[in-house]
Amino acid sequence: MQITPYLMFNGNCREAMDFYARVLGGKIDGMMTYGGSPAEAHVPAESRDHILHARLVAGDQHLLASDAPAGQYEKPQGISVTLNLRDAAEGERIFRALAENGRVTMPFQSTFWAARFGMCTDRFGIPWMVNCDKEQ
Repeated sequence: MQITPYLMFNGNCREAMDFYARVLGGKIDGMMTYGGSPAEAHVPAESRDHILHARLVAGDQHLLASDAPAGQYEKPQGISVTLNLRDAAEGERIFRALAENGRVTMPFQSTFWAARFGMCTDRFGIPWMVNCDKEQ
């Protein structure tokens, strides 16, 4: 079993997924718009270029996303996408990129459980936690 986050955006899914692919060193291996899909007849014309489904692959992990149907977007609450890394320098690079033009909830720093840990909400409104384990 693999548990995979599925993120919903308010019309900026393509921009967000392109950004995540660059930051996470991944590749978008699928992106479909509402236009040209069986859902096209059910969306307003201005939403036809919005993303119906996108998939980013980074290593053996996946991040899925889409733009919410018109009028149905809700800001994420009570969740965070968590990245667990061994390399603190790489964790800091990723954290800084995600936090840029976003909001830092907890600066990237040493904690009692992690070599480095930080929390932020990125410029797309997605909450993130970046955790770098202490060496055993």
